[in-house]
Amino acid sequence: MSKELILTILVVYFLVLLGISYLTSRKADNETFFTGNRNNKWYLVAFGMIGASMSGVTFISLPGTIENSHFTYLQMALGYIIGYVIIAFVLLPLYYRLNLTSIYSYLKDRFGPITYKMGAGFFIVSRLIGASLRMYLVVIVLQRFVFDQMQMPFGITVTISILLIWVYTFRGGIKTIIWTDTLQTLFMLIALGLSIYFISDSLSLSLDTIYTSIKDAGMADIFQTTDPKAGNYWIKGILGGMFITLGMTGVDQDMMQKNLTCRSLGEAKKNMLSFSVVLFFVNVLFVVLGGLLFLYIDAHPEIGTIWRGLDDAGKGDGDLLFATIALKGTLGVSIGIFFLLGLIAAAYSSADSALTALTTSLAIDFMNIEQYDKATQERKRRWAHVIMSIALLLTILIFKEVKSDKVIWELFSAANYTYGPLLGLFLFGILSKRRVQDIFTPFICFVVPAILFIVNKYSVELFDGYSFGSEMLGINAFLVILLLWIFSTESVRFKENN
Repeated sequence: MSKELILTILVVYFLVLLGISYLTSRKADNETFFTGNRNNKWYLVAFGMIGASMSGVTFISLPGTIENSHFTYLQMALGYIIGYVIIAFVLLPLYYRLNLTSIYSYLKDRFGPITYKMGAGFFIVSRLIGASLRMYLVVIVLQRFVFDQMQMPFGITVTISILLIWVYTFRGGIKTIIWTDTLQTLFMLIALGLSIYFISDSLSLSLDTIYTSIKDAGMADIFQTTDPKAGNYWIKGILGGMFITLGMTGVDQDMMQKNLTCRSLGEAKKNMLSFSVVLFFVNVLFVVLGGLLFLYIDAHPEIGTIWRGLDDAGKGDGDLLFATIALKGTLGVSIGIFFLLGLIAAAYSSADSALTALTTSLAIDFMNIEQYDKATQERKRRWAHVIMSIALLLTILIFKEVKSDKVIWELFSAANYTYGPLLGLFLFGILSKRRVQDIFTPFICFVVPAILFIVNKYSVELFDGYSFGSEMLGINAFLVILLLWIFSTESVRFKENN
């Protein structure tokens, strides 16, 4: 594909998003930005959340891991469903009962102002890390295949990307996001389906022979049951998926802010449960796509040479595999167009909602805008939007210098240490009536991740070859709960009821 065609696709795409922004942000105020006026239809929210959940990380990185990890990612996907059920019946009722805008306001009433600020701070750090990695992945693909040819520096590419997100979200906020996410999810799913069709057709594979061919290539193993010490052992995958969902969705302002725009708790539950089932099958399609990509490389070694040549080590970067086949392969211009649409849609549906959630948390949890008059609230919220846009930009530039081999696992690894304490705080607050001195919680929530980071780094030596997987987030949360219990006392209400 020519760079001119790619640029045309980008321009048209963003013009459509700006059109949606204009239609959804008329007469918008802070209530519109933060809650969408709480009148969104649950099925619209559920469909849009698919794109926000998948992101550019899944769109690019997940297919590139299939050669080594096979279909074991589906272990985690099964755990996701369990996590979403818990969110629907434990966390959502709490958020709706308290009528929260920022979910971290709960921590203020349950623990105190110090814990409240710390919890919101953990979210901001967590979401900045996640959103930056996701956005970085897409920008680096565009940079490699388009903007390097135009001699445009990476920093300029990132700046333009963040600026475009800021432009179409700064007025309508979450109300605009609900509609843009719906459009972007549609693009992503169309791109996914057509990519599977085009690649399987080029390999002369029918729908009933795709799985068989991937299995014959030794890439279709779903459950890893032979090595309990490995990071992808089946029970670790399922539990890890559950804890990741509870942490990265259940106590994450970004994902919960969308749920809280539904008209009622009942509709929010429908949204969460239907979304979880659809998301699982979308994950199935992504791992199938990954298997097909490697079959295509085997059948077209000349494309494999191009792919491996993009990696300094010459081994082939899994994050660039899909892009190489779509943009440099022999499948025609159509798959390249749909790949770009899907990639951009997946990335921006995640980044724009993250920016809105980060703005919400900064404005409500740290700038305390609810105590001001309406005009001042509007001004402070817009400043918060600018601040978080700059923070997102700087974080992406930092990741440009420290990026590791597989972005998707780096993202999950970072989340183990930032979302774990958040999950521990919420679960302790919900499941126990015991009280903790507000001053103790920061100590607990910083010490536990620090210790676990060291333990994880040397786990193979310390535990006879044992490698932690995504269950680390759950271990983190459990230890936080345990220490909160140790440092807690019985509440007056607890004594009266017992």
